[in-house]
Amino acid sequence: MEYKKSKSKERQAFSCGAKLKLKQQRKPVKINIGFMVSQQTDLKPLRGKTLPLFITPEITAPDLLKQAVEKMRTFNKDLVEGPYVLLYPDCTEVINVPGTERPFRLADYKEEIGKNYNRISLFICPESDFKQEDGTSDSDPEIVITSRSTAEFNQADTLVFKPQDQSTPNGKHAEKEEDVNINLPDIIANLSSAIHHGSVSRFNISRANVWDGAVRGFRRLSYSETNDMLVKFTDDAGILEEGLDAGGPKREFLSLLMKHMKDRPIFDGPEGRRFLVYNAKAVREDEYYLAGKMIAVSVVHGGPGPHFLSEELVHYLAGQTSVKATVASVTDDDIGKALQEIDSAGSVDVLRDCVIKHSTMLQVAGCLRHVSTVEEKKDIVSDYLRWYIIARNSSVIDRFKEGLSALNFLSALQQHPTLLSPVLCHMEKKLTALELERLFKPDFSPSGSNRRRLESQTVGYWSDYLLDCEESQTAVSLGDVLMFATGLTSLPPSGLDPLPSLQFLDDSLFPMANTCLNLLKLPMITSYSLFKSNMDFGIENSPGFGCF
Repeated sequence: MEYKKSKSKERQAFSCGAKLKLKQQRKPVKINIGFMVSQQTDLKPLRGKTLPLFITPEITAPDLLKQAVEKMRTFNKDLVEGPYVLLYPDCTEVINVPGTERPFRLADYKEEIGKNYNRISLFICPESDFKQEDGTSDSDPEIVITSRSTAEFNQADTLVFKPQDQSTPNGKHAEKEEDVNINLPDIIANLSSAIHHGSVSRFNISRANVWDGAVRGFRRLSYSETNDMLVKFTDDAGILEEGLDAGGPKREFLSLLMKHMKDRPIFDGPEGRRFLVYNAKAVREDEYYLAGKMIAVSVVHGGPGPHFLSEELVHYLAGQTSVKATVASVTDDDIGKALQEIDSAGSVDVLRDCVIKHSTMLQVAGCLRHVSTVEEKKDIVSDYLRWYIIARNSSVIDRFKEGLSALNFLSALQQHPTLLSPVLCHMEKKLTALELERLFKPDFSPSGSNRRRLESQTVGYWSDYLLDCEESQTAVSLGDVLMFATGLTSLPPSGLDPLPSLQFLDDSLFPMANTCLNLLKLPMITSYSLFKSNMDFGIENSPGFGCF
């Protein structure tokens, strides 16, 4: 009887515990439900739309979505028609518990995330917005940078690139007949048509560490040069800067990238005439391939070309067999003096003495020979320079060309060398005030109005200000002005899209810009001296000033 009594108590205790556990599982818990909508490319929560929702921990995703929509419609009569999807805070759909293959259950999600129920937030989103963000949207007015629309490319009169041998019997490029009938923006537009819309390559970088940030971005598994680009700059503490326009961060990023690239150890040679040189560390890190890809992506995505490569290297990349370099390309003082000595030999005897004197150097390059005429000195110097610039660096040049083949840029260079070579080579031409004045078209008010008179006066001040910038009579340069308005310090080979324009401010004393629209807003001030000082102050205090 005692044993029976103890077992009865045990059964009663177990029954109460099971009922208590079941009761706890059925007890409602509170989570937070928000509402997400598409803002161009990104899905973002709407402020003031978050509501508490009391549900059981055992609820699954379909039931949770149904209750969340009902609760949201109860308190928001203007809610758009469904259907809806249930999303995690990172904008992924609620199907399985993150990191597992288990179907979603609130209790399981709570255990995985390690938060109390009242700190869990989920979101509902219109299915149309979710699908648009997931695959078809192509712009964001603040931070998403995109290329031109597919429709524009389909309407463009472009050519299909077919690599051809561009060298002629005399070793020079012949300007092909088709180059006369096609311009540089058309070529870039044809390359840009390879960019797939609906996905983005993301770069979160600091202006002070552009190269390392770019390398991380280009090596990221999710990166593809055929994607649109989304660029966010961070400050030194890693905090994302806010208020960035769409085109500006991308163009500024590409400009900074080209500026930092020319100082990398993979390049050698005088300023503006750099060529590739072998570097063991860079080979291990595959920097040559990355550099070539960065240049191709910059040009095709609307950024600047490098404008620092030597003509000899560019001609070789374009398919030219002969290389005509000068001794000025050699940065090694001893080698430069030896070549100058050989080149200045005035007789056969002097030339032979020079060849014997520098026989070790010439033998390494395969240029050691017996000379019988003084004219052979030109061949010796030319052969050595070809070895110095091309032959000894052939392995890294080939790797660089592989990167340059991204988006078919190398094929385009080989087919249209006369048009694309200046994109890579150094240009002596500087930006002029007249170019900028013609580039920015003012958006005037109707003729005869008082505002139109003030706008015309401001345009006159603008012209004078550009002349002062050109003559170095201001604190900023023409490149700084262009950078402030467009995110570029020089005009890109693809042209600017949309075309730059001027608008006028009557509620601000300082200039403003929208680099996404290439729009510059000028303050309407009656004094030129005040206009000039305010323009200087506004441009000097912009995020990109001083980076070039």
